[in-house]
Amino acid sequence: MSLRPAGRPVARIHTPVLDWQPMKVPPLALVLPLCCFPLFAQTPPASLHAFTSPLGFSYSLPSTWETVNTESAIPSAKEQVEQSAGSEDEKKGAACTEVPLTARHGSPADVIVIVAIPFDCFGQTLTPEDLPGFGAGAAQGLKQNFTVADAVTGSYSLGTHSFWIERAKGAPKSLPSASYTLEVACSVLKTAAVCWMTTAADAEGLRVFEDSLISLEGGPATGLVPANAFAKSTP
Repeated sequence: MSLRPAGRPVARIHTPVLDWQPMKVPPLALVLPLCCFPLFAQTPPASLHAFTSPLGFSYSLPSTWETVNTESAIPSAKEQVEQSAGSEDEKKGAACTEVPLTARHGSPADVIVIVAIPFDCFGQTLTPEDLPGFGAGAAQGLKQNFTVADAVTGSYSLGTHSFWIERAKGAPKSLPSASYTLEVACSVLKTAAVCWMTTAADAEGLRVFEDSLISLEGGPATGLVPANAFAKSTP
């Protein structure tokens, strides 16, 4: 588990855009960072308890965590990604990407970001068979900004929903001496593909990310990442 060294500067948020070539294996062709900016340059955050998305899920965090307003940065960042995209599918994926939640805690900050692509916007639907490629692409987005080592992947289910997960150690390319745990968990809902991501500065940040309660499409609330998530891990 990655623990931060003493004296590390404030972390930065890296919110990815998910662009995939649908119905191919792997279905993700490109994942680019959506924006990268200091946490404390945002509108003063609000305390957070439970977040409910119209896409069909809820996710609860301790009230000591705070939401970060990223709305002002997203449109221009999307435009930059769309301009550099190599295909119309990539452009559309960038345009359709939503960031329902960005939250942080502490200093240096543990950061949790939820990203989603609604199917009604993109015009195609992902299936559980597409999940490994979709998740791998989401994880690749973090690697735009981090030097990654010791990555392992796994899979698990919460009720009727399948999840793909990856955990790795990561050092920001702008600050190689720092150390984080990067974790990405993705699933396919009825109306969207969704990924929950963290850059955890310490063990407690990772625990909160994994243990915070999630409810999917009216199902019972349970921790996001079960203890057996990496039982069949693959390097």
